[in-house]
Amino acid sequence: MLYYLFDFLDQTYDLPGAGVFQYITFRAAMAVITSLLIGMVFGKRLIDRLHAMQVGETVRDLGLEGQKEKAGTPTMGGTIILLSIIVPTLLWAKLDNIYIILMLISTLWMGAIGFVDDYIKVFKKDKKGLRGIFKVIGQVGLGIIVGATLYFHPEVTIKEQLPVVQTEQFEAASGPSYGDAHKSTKTTIPFFKNNEFDYAYFTNWMGDAGKPLTAVVYILAVIFIVTAVSNGANLTDGLDGLATGTSAIAMTALLVLAYVSGSIIFASYLNIMYIPNTGELVIFAAAFIGAAIGFLWYNSFPAQVFMGDTGSLAIGAIIAVLALAVRKEFLLPIIAGVFLAENLSVIIQVSYFKYTKKKYGEGRRVFLMSPLHHHYQKKGYPETKIVTRFWIVGIMLAVAAIATLKLR
Repeated sequence: MLYYLFDFLDQTYDLPGAGVFQYITFRAAMAVITSLLIGMVFGKRLIDRLHAMQVGETVRDLGLEGQKEKAGTPTMGGTIILLSIIVPTLLWAKLDNIYIILMLISTLWMGAIGFVDDYIKVFKKDKKGLRGIFKVIGQVGLGIIVGATLYFHPEVTIKEQLPVVQTEQFEAASGPSYGDAHKSTKTTIPFFKNNEFDYAYFTNWMGDAGKPLTAVVYILAVIFIVTAVSNGANLTDGLDGLATGTSAIAMTALLVLAYVSGSIIFASYLNIMYIPNTGELVIFAAAFIGAAIGFLWYNSFPAQVFMGDTGSLAIGAIIAVLALAVRKEFLLPIIAGVFLAENLSVIIQVSYFKYTKKKYGEGRRVFLMSPLHHHYQKKGYPETKIVTRFWIVGIMLAVAAIATLKLR
């Protein structure tokens, strides 16, 4: 909203300094500061309110060190994160940008599903919360919305550099030459010299008859990605500050990728896909990072508040949707590698237990406990050491993801 206000003042009254709002970097910095202030100032008030309402976490006894002490800690703190993301975005971003609209919808959608789950656990005293099938339906629903928007919306386009032969007439131009913006199902695939992959590859063999099926293939891929990353973040939220810190690190990598993908100069220099209008996502990503750090102020060990599913389901979906928007979803196994490891540990544990129970009559386990962070707790590692080491791994993965811009 402030963007439009100061743009009006700049255009109408030539107000000194108003033009600075045209710069994405300035608005991103303001978004970080705003989200930090909201998280740290209003976060304390919300925690006190949750205490007064006795919105405490019910902890199952899994035999883990320090687990019983967590009982009664306020949950549903994810509302702090959501508020700290949404308000700065509304203040500093261009609200007619389709990518910003999509990110706000994704945040509210998964935040609402997580809130219902937490509400049932806390106020209805049902430890199971919202039935898993309804969570999956919500994730699939979001996947359909995101996939259909990215596939069909006319403002979701890319621009490709013109071949050298075609650019001879533009020799006097100071910058790179690009063709017109056009719809495309191309995305980025890391480590390959021609680092682009087209979802239409799966239907090209059908000729013109396969074109309608390309949308189906793409939307199914989006559903899988959104569901997987959202659940991965949810599983990671098991230790104080673990999901909060790793999501902030992952979003920092995505912020860099959004910035270079939305800049025609950096996209040309790095020889990557130029995606018009995605630069505005830098502001949303900055608000997310500020929100996560602000929440970490209270969520670090020993946590004064837990994010609950209100936060964990939402942050995973946000990371997935933003990666899809900047066409870097194939980098998610690297960027969100911690989430992937947590997901895989549960899948491996459950699958192997069922397999051995069927074959030997007794279930066996690969890990002492899953998700993965609980395995290390069982091995006797202090909670703070596990969290810090997972953060370090997350930083290494984020750097590796950014390095793929040049490693091909």
